[in-house]
This record gives sequence, C-alpha cells and structure tokens, in this order.
Amino acid sequence: MTHFSRRTLASHIGKTALMLGGVAFSGRAHAAALDHTKNQKAALSPVKTGFERLRDSGYAPLKGHKVGVIANVASVDITLRSIVDCLHQAPTVQLQAIFGPEHGFRGSMREGFSEPEMQDPQTGCTVYDIYAKSGDRLKAILKKSGITLLLFDVQDTGSRFYTYIWTLFDCMAACAQLGLPLLVLDRPNPISGTQATGPVLDPSVASFVGRAPIALRHGMTVGELANLFNSAFIPALAGKAASLDVVRMEGWQRSMFFDDTGLTWCPPSPNMPSPLTALVYPGTCLFEGTSFSVGRGTTMPFQYLGSETVDGRRWAEQATAAQCAGAAFRDVWFTPLADPFKGTLLHGLHCAVTNRSVFDPIATGMALLGTGRRLAGSAFWRGNGKTFDQLSGTPTIRALLDKGADAPAIEASWAQGLTQFRALRQAHLLY
Repeated sequence: MTHFSRRTLASHIGKTALMLGGVAFSGRAHAAALDHTKNQKAALSPVKTGFERLRDSGYAPLKGHKVGVIANVASVDITLRSIVDCLHQAPTVQLQAIFGPEHGFRGSMREGFSEPEMQDPQTGCTVYDIYAKSGDRLKAILKKSGITLLLFDVQDTGSRFYTYIWTLFDCMAACAQLGLPLLVLDRPNPISGTQATGPVLDPSVASFVGRAPIALRHGMTVGELANLFNSAFIPALAGKAASLDVVRMEGWQRSMFFDDTGLTWCPPSPNMPSPLTALVYPGTCLFEGTSFSVGRGTTMPFQYLGSETVDGRRWAEQATAAQCAGAAFRDVWFTPLADPFKGTLLHGLHCAVTNRSVFDPIATGMALLGTGRRLAGSAFWRGNGKTFDQLSGTPTIRALLDKGADAPAIEASWAQGLTQFRALRQAHLLY
C-alpha cells in the first residue's frame, strides 16, 4: 500500500477537485467515481449474452434446421450488429424466416403497432408480423413460414406489461401444439434481477400486457421467464409443455443493472431510450391508464408525467412529501411531439432517480398515483378504468386509490399473491 503525507494527500484531492470542475469531492462524487470504475471493469469483460454463447458454439443447436428468429432492433451482438444479419451470413445456419413483435422487426412503428409482412432487404427472408397474435392465427403463420426451429432473442425491460415476453408466451403455446422446438437466447434484466415486487396479475384482467399471473416487476431474465412459463402455464394452455432450451448468459449477476454489464444499450422500443427509463417504467407506465401524459414524444418518456389541468408544482410538492426512497421530484412544463398529447402544453412533474439501489419504482408509482388522483379528481382515469386495471393487473388498486387508501394499504392488497409468486420464481432462477 502506498502511503501519502497529509500535504501530498491534500494536493491530490485539490487536483481531483479541479478536474471535476471545481466541485468538492463529496460523498456523492466519490460514489460516482466508484461506479465509473466498476463500469470500466465491466467493460473489459462484458457479459456474454445467449447469442454470443450460441455463436461461440458454432451455432451447433441450429444445424440441420430451417431457422426462424423473433428479433427486433435491439437484437444485436457485442459490436451492435443485428443477430439476424449474423445468422444469415453464418455458413452453417439456414435462416428461413424473421418474426417481428410490437414496433416491428426494424423498430419503425409506434406503440400498439407493428410492421406489415415484407421481405427483409438485407437477408431476403420474409418478415412476418406476429404482434398480439396467438392461437390458430399464430400457428398458421409459423406453419406458413416453413421453419423447423424457432429462436427468440429480444431485450426485455423487467416489467410485466412490456409486451415482448407475451409474444414469447404465445409462441411457446403455439410451438408446443405444433411440436416445434424453441430456443431462447438470454439477455440481462436491465433493472437487475434481485427483486420481484408489485401486484401479481389477476386472470380476470388478463390481456396482451399480462397473460399469466406474474409480478409487475418480475425480477427475472427472459430465459428464466420462459422456463417458468413452460412449467407453470403452458401445459394448461397448450395441452403440453413446449420443447424448450435456453442458452444462458455468462458473467451476469442478479445485482447488475444494465450499465454494469459492459454491454451497449440499444433502445428496444421508441420510448425506452435508456436503462434509466426502464427503471422508472414499472411504476410510471401505470399512468397510461390515466388521463395524464407519460411523456411520450419528449426527451424524458416515463420520467415526465402531466396533464393540461394538474398543478405540477403542487403535485411535485406532495410527491416530495411522500418521501419516496431514492427519488426526487420537480415541476415541469412540456409539449409532447407525438400522440396522444401531440402539440399540447402540459404541466406536471419530473420523476428523477437519485439512488437506484434503494429506488422502488412501484412504491414510487403508487405514491404518484395517489397524489395525482387527489389533485385530478374523478377525471383521473382513462375511459372506464379498464386500461389501468390491465396494466396494474388487478381492479383492486384503482378502487383503493379512489378511496384515498395509503401506500401500506395498497401494498397489503398484493402481499399474499406476491409471496406465492416469489416462491414460484425462486424455482426457475438460472443465476
């Protein structure tokens, strides 16, 4: 260990402060420096995704098959090259078809839409639209494609209502009934994999933003979810389990956030520009079921929330008074450049994460919903409230918010279901 005199040490600290633009080397700056060092180390040995490990094997599991791949704009290798292009150029792989989820294979469409069937100019393969398709419609597309093996490699965000995992779910059921093998290439959960929190889906409000009873923040990778689906839900839906294999990652740990992985974030959908967006998303996306904007069409989607009538300053003050761990709030004015609030000046708040290690997106979301509901009154809900119930996964939360219930009462409403899900989840963790 190198020893410094107090004078030398003070000189080093002074130089560091100057390098930081004259800002004192506070505890927060020190923590940031440590985070930066940790991320630099991660970048030297990035996590190997399931695709990288598949390629390292010489694509052995694909040999002899006509391969179909479910992929999108974020399905890339370590150099950001599309895995579809990699598969197409691999001499031992016969790429037969491409399947696009929500937003499409090339990611050109807004939420709730997908790209039509077309021929991919890079590979010559047909790109089939499978967004929100299930049952006989989906099976017909898979049969038409002529594939003998289906590959899934799409980046998830860690939230139940992010639809890519339900495309996987529906394809698993179809593959089980068609006798089609399915290979899932695993990728990191960008908001870490240590916690499963929030309400578990009530089957009475099941939809394409939630097909099966899992927690809102599930704390699993797509490979782990595939195993759980295949064990707990697919046999009852399809009559038998799918022929499923998962190619695990190498080097990923459950405590990792995305920037700890050494990988480069590619937005998996137009309004998911960063891993920070993914972190707040489990709580703030619930506002899609309200009359408020979630900041689509701004530079801060799911971090900016607001409406034409809410007093953003009062809302930010009340949210701050709720003392949400790891979060801070300020009032903001914003004008979205995309529907449904395109060109409309809105007032609201900015939900900022100040400490992600203690930040709870769902608890924060409930606090914002409670304060927002009180300020907006009965006009708070979108339509008859069905959209909110589907997103939250239960009709109970909306009823409690209407009654002015506090956070402990709301969290108590999902405690039993969450305990049961955590036990189920534990049996299917791979890391």
